[in-house]
This record gives sequence, C-alpha cells and structure tokens, in this order.
Amino acid sequence: MAEEEKKSRVLVIGATGRIGQELVKASLVAGHPTLAVVRESALSVPHKASLLRSFVDSGVTVLKVSLSDYANLLEAVKQADIVISALPAAQYLEQKILIHAIKEAGCVRRFIPSEFGADPDKVQILDMDMGFYKKKAEIRRLIESEGIPYTYISCNFFMTYLLPSLVQPGSKIPPRDKVKIYGNGNSEAVFVKESDVAAFTISSIDDPRTLNKVLYLRPPGNVVSMNDLVDLWEMKIAKNLQKDYIPEEKLLKNIQEMPYPDNMELVFIYSAFIKGDHTYFNIDEAGVDAIRLYPNVKYTTVSQFLDTLL
Repeated sequence: MAEEEKKSRVLVIGATGRIGQELVKASLVAGHPTLAVVRESALSVPHKASLLRSFVDSGVTVLKVSLSDYANLLEAVKQADIVISALPAAQYLEQKILIHAIKEAGCVRRFIPSEFGADPDKVQILDMDMGFYKKKAEIRRLIESEGIPYTYISCNFFMTYLLPSLVQPGSKIPPRDKVKIYGNGNSEAVFVKESDVAAFTISSIDDPRTLNKVLYLRPPGNVVSMNDLVDLWEMKIAKNLQKDYIPEEKLLKNIQEMPYPDNMELVFIYSAFIKGDHTYFNIDEAGVDAIRLYPNVKYTTVSQFLDTLL
C-alpha cells in the first residue's frame, strides 16, 4: 500500500477515446491510481459504457464531468498529480478551461495536453490545415505563459491511421495490384501503435528529464518512407505492385479541389510524405528522444503491424 501511495495520481480527460482509453490502461499497468473523466452522455453509448465498466472493475475512479461545469472540473483536477488530456481535435481549444482549472488547483505536477501527432511548432503546412496545428500551438503557448509544468507528446501518426491501407486514401485495405506513391517516395513518416504511445507517455509523467520538453517518438522500425512501405508489403505478399507516382503539384491540386474536411487526409499525407514534417528536423534541446529514455518499452514495428493485414 505504501508503494501505491508513492505513485502519482493520474487523471485522464477524454478517457473513452482512441488514445484516452489506452492511456488509462497504461496508467493502470504502471500502478498509478487512475481517474477517468467522461461526459455523462458516454454512459448511454453501449461500447463506451462497457469500457467504463471494465475500467471500474480494474480500479479506475470514473468521474462524470463536463468541461462546461467548471466547479466539478476543478474538483476533479484537485484529485490529481498528473493531468493528461486526450480530447479530440474538435475540442482542442476547450483545454483552455482545463488549463485554468489546473492553474487554480495548484497541485498538478505535470500536464500533458492533447497533441499525440506531429509537432505543431515544426510542421510546414500551417497555411493549408484549416487551423489544426495552430490550435495545438495556441494551447502550448497558454500552458507556457501560465507557468504550468508540461510534457508534449509528438508521436506523429497512429498506426490505425493511413497504415491499414498502405497510405491509399479511400481504401481500408492494402493494395494487391496497384499502389500510389506520393512525391518521390523518399520522405519518412513515423507510425506508432496507440497502446505504445500510451506506454511511452505514462513512462514520462514523473521523469524530470521530460519536464517542459517535447517527447518525440521515433522508434526504429517505425520511421518509414512510402518506398519502404511498398518494399515491405511486396516482400510480404511475394508480389510486385504497379507503382503510380503522384507528383507534389498533382497532390496539391487534389487537395485544393476537394472540400474540407474531406481533403484533410491528403493534407496529412502531403505534410508527412512530401514535406517530411515528421522527420526533417533533428531533436534539439527543447525535446527528448523517447527511445533513448525508455529502451525497455516494448513496441509494435511497422513490419509487425503489416503482418496483421495479410
């Protein structure tokens, strides 16, 4: 019991989402007393209600709190040492009220905002992403100006995004005959399984080396170009694919002609596989490398994930 009391109390906001539920599970595995904040409406969604029951059975404290109910939100935050936000993109700016609550509570030793993607301070597509990264950067600046201790998680792509189709928009399965390759196919992107993102995140929450830093996830075997992906897939299916190289100009034209938000998948492909936004820069003093800090965290490689698609 004494050992458990030493563990930081972790509060996850958005605990039924794709990354939120993995963060809850990883926190439990690491032995942290874990609290999950969910909206009342989640209880009326069957799969979310089932997930929450499993959380409760595992010892999670489930708190029904709306971000619009500041008094209850503040009480929830006061119970935590670590606050992790896993809110979806549409709610990024709603983290402002959460930051206010963290500031007022005064007990939170680390805040991890809802990023879990490319570094918003490094991407080169801010004129075409409809404010997607600008909102994340805005939350960063507010955290910093309020003096709240933080760690930002830059994991780039989740494995369940784009990879199941081998980066073929509009498809849900990898190709067996023809494949589109964007640009020259050499720019490298990063894919990390959601449960692995959560494991690295939870490893960082009490680590002084990650305090007020960006934690970059670039696991060996998960940093791949489109040419790498196609080569891997061809080897696994023992067949050469017909390759259609889509030049940058054509991809940009397709993005411009497709309405928002339908074009966002192409925007992210342009960001990663043309501009190289995941990997064009070296990790500087503002960041740390998760693989160097946590070599014992086991993770799924891209090759292993592709095996599940055979």
